[in-house]
Amino acid sequence: MHGTILKSIGLSAILFSVSLPAHGSEGKKDRVIQQIVREISPARLDGTVRKLVSFGTRNTLSNQDDPTRGIGAARRWLVSQLNEIATSSGGKLKVEEQSFIQPPAARVPGPTRLTNIVATLPGTLTGDQQRYLIVSGHYDSMCTSPTDAVGDAPGADDDASGTAAVLELARVMTQHGPYRATIVFLMVPGEEQGLLGSTHFAADAAEHRLPIDSMFTNDIIGSSTGAHGERDAHTIRLFSEGVPSAETTAQAEVRRSIGGENDSKSRQLARLIQETARKYVPEMKVRLIYRRDRYLRGGDHIPFLERGFPAVRFTEPNEDYRHQHQNVRDENGISYGDLPEYTDPEYIAAAARVNAAALAEMALAPAPPSRVGIVVSGLATDTTLTWRESPGAAGYEVVWRDTAESTWTHSKATDKALKATLPFSKDNVIFGVRAVDASGHRSVAVSPVPVR
Repeated sequence: MHGTILKSIGLSAILFSVSLPAHGSEGKKDRVIQQIVREISPARLDGTVRKLVSFGTRNTLSNQDDPTRGIGAARRWLVSQLNEIATSSGGKLKVEEQSFIQPPAARVPGPTRLTNIVATLPGTLTGDQQRYLIVSGHYDSMCTSPTDAVGDAPGADDDASGTAAVLELARVMTQHGPYRATIVFLMVPGEEQGLLGSTHFAADAAEHRLPIDSMFTNDIIGSSTGAHGERDAHTIRLFSEGVPSAETTAQAEVRRSIGGENDSKSRQLARLIQETARKYVPEMKVRLIYRRDRYLRGGDHIPFLERGFPAVRFTEPNEDYRHQHQNVRDENGISYGDLPEYTDPEYIAAAARVNAAALAEMALAPAPPSRVGIVVSGLATDTTLTWRESPGAAGYEVVWRDTAESTWTHSKATDKALKATLPFSKDNVIFGVRAVDASGHRSVAVSPVPVR
C-alpha cells in the first residue's frame, strides 16, 4: 500500500483485512536503475572469468612477478581493466592498490605481500554526510591445498565469478550517476588463507571510522547447476547474520527485551536487497538465508561484521564441491576442478544485476533515519515512533510485520514529519522506519529502540 497515508480511523480493520505489501515490484521504477541492470553483459562476465582462469593459479602464495602466471599477473590485469574504466569515466573512478605484509599464519608459511584492489566512485555527499557502500569479490584461488602455490588453481566459480561481477559493476555503474553515496568496488586476495585481504581493509576502515552503510560480498556466484544435476538459474542465496557479531552488552540487553534478534542491520540490508530485486530483476528470487554463512565455510563479509559494519554474502543456490577447492583431474569418470565450463555466464549476469539494482537504489537514496525510537513512556494501546531527519528525504515510511514474519508486510507513508502514531499495539509487531526521496528511492529500514 506504499504511497498511501493510512487514515487513523479504521486502521485495525484495514490491517487485518487487506494485504499491504511493503515496497515491491508494483512501485514506480527508476529509469537509471533499469538501464544499469540492462547493461550487465554475460559475454563480458564470461570473458573476465576465462581471463582470470588463464593465469593458471591465483593462489595468494603464488608468483607475484611472473608476467603471465600467478596472482601478481592477475592483479595487474584487474588493475589495468579498472584503470581503463577510470579513464572512460572521465576520472570519476579512483583506482588504488592497498598493499600490506601478511605475517606467517596457519595458511601463510612466511611473510607475504598481499594487495587489495580498491576502486572508489565518489558520491555527492561529503563530510559528516558521507556514506560508503562496498561490493567485493576475492581474486585469489586454491586447488586442494590452500598452500599449493604452483599447481593449477583455475578458480572459475570460486571466485572469478564474484570478481568478474565486481569488475562489471564498476564498468556499468561509472557510466551513470551521480550517486549520493560513495561506492567502493573491492577485490581482495587471501580469502582462502583466512579472509586476510578483507580483514586488512575492514580493520583499516574501522580505525579510520569510515562510514560504511553496507558491504556485499559475492563469493561463488558462477553456477546454476548443483552436485546432483539440479538446475536453478533463478535463485541466489543471500546470507545475513541475526545477532550482530560486534554486539555490546548494552545492545544485547535491549535486543533481548524487544525481541530484535531478527532485526540486525545486516538483516535489514538483506530485506532491502530482496525488495529491490523483486522490482528490477523479477526473474531472480533472492532467497534470504538467516545465518552468517554456510556450515564450515566463511566469506569476506565476516571481518566487516566483526567490526560492526552491516554485511551480507551472495552465493549460488546449489553448490558442487567437485568444482571447488579441487586439483584439476578426472577420477573414476568424474571431472574435478573449478573450470570455466562449469560456470554459467547468464547466471553470473543475473546475480550481478541483483547487486547492481540494490547498490544503485541505496546509493541514490537518502541516508537511513537516525535515532529511531519507539515511545515506551507509559502503557498505551497505540504506538508512537520518532526519528531524526535524514538529509535529502522527501518523506519517510514506517514498515511493520507480525513478529513471526521474516519480511515487511505493511507500510505507512508519511510526509517530512519526524513522528508517527499508529492506533495498534507495539507489543504484537516489529517496526522499522526508512527514508524516501522525491523519486521514491528508499533507504534501509532502521529498527527502533525504546525511548521515554
